[in-house]
Amino acid sequence: MKGSYHVMVQNNRLRYEFDIRRNITIIQGDSATGKTTLVQMIALYAGLGESSGIELRCEKNCRTLDNPDWELILPAVHDTIIFLDEENLFLKTDQFARMVRESDNYFVIITRENLVNLPYSVEEIYGIHTAGKYHDMKRIYNEFYHIYSNGAFSSEIAPDAVIVEDSNSGYEFFHEVCAQKQIPCESAGGKSSIILRLKNTRKCHILVIADGASIGPEMNELAQFMKTHPDTRCYLPESFEWIILKSGLIDGNALQELLSHPEDFIESREYFNWERFFTHILIQYTKDTYLHYSKQRLNTAYLHDRARDAILKVMEHIHFK
Repeated sequence: MKGSYHVMVQNNRLRYEFDIRRNITIIQGDSATGKTTLVQMIALYAGLGESSGIELRCEKNCRTLDNPDWELILPAVHDTIIFLDEENLFLKTDQFARMVRESDNYFVIITRENLVNLPYSVEEIYGIHTAGKYHDMKRIYNEFYHIYSNGAFSSEIAPDAVIVEDSNSGYEFFHEVCAQKQIPCESAGGKSSIILRLKNTRKCHILVIADGASIGPEMNELAQFMKTHPDTRCYLPESFEWIILKSGLIDGNALQELLSHPEDFIESREYFNWERFFTHILIQYTKDTYLHYSKQRLNTAYLHDRARDAILKVMEHIHFK
């Protein structure tokens, strides 16, 4: 399944309206914000249709999954947006994570806990905002909002130290850039170790660079750390490969179209998260060129002045001095 889908579900009291654009969407928030009600309305419509008093509009089928036999049901469901409530204990199991990875469905999951087995995007973590009456009807209008906005995690910084999520080509690039400016740069060795590295770093202005496409499960803890350490900043692009593709080093109208709305090109069953897709595209576009890319070892061509400067220009709020 790929693409972006608009969902509208309403009854005579409530209206929800939102867009789904990736295989995993997370809805968080406190109690009494309408999260569970949304799932209940979709379940009621799936069972009774229009006779339920609920109207649901979407290009794709929408349904819930809360049956004890979910392991038998899920493999038979295809090309569907599936809504799940946090009361389903199977959400945190390895089996559920494996089946999501193999599925061609989109999943909207309501949970206040971190689903570490499912690397979801920071861009697809939402709360539900009640915007008051919907036009002139006596209906409450609910909409999604990003819990972690780009502004809060990509504001201006001249770092005293840099922590990079991985230890592959992205880390090699930033390590060399920082070395030229005599800025300490270390690898966290994985997104689950970022907080530990932050706690052990004795610098004031720390910059964390991590793949936004899969950092979602770590965002609660990371946001809490930033509240008590306001000089810490995060730069969370889709991935290092995405930065290179955005830099303009690689020409092509098809590439620019892909970057403008990647959801229309990324088949969720083939690419579980967008980082994998951008890695594939970068390798494909640079094959047999001087910019040939390998995730495991950085091609030194990316450290030459023109390439390095083009990549850093994408990071407009970050100043390596």
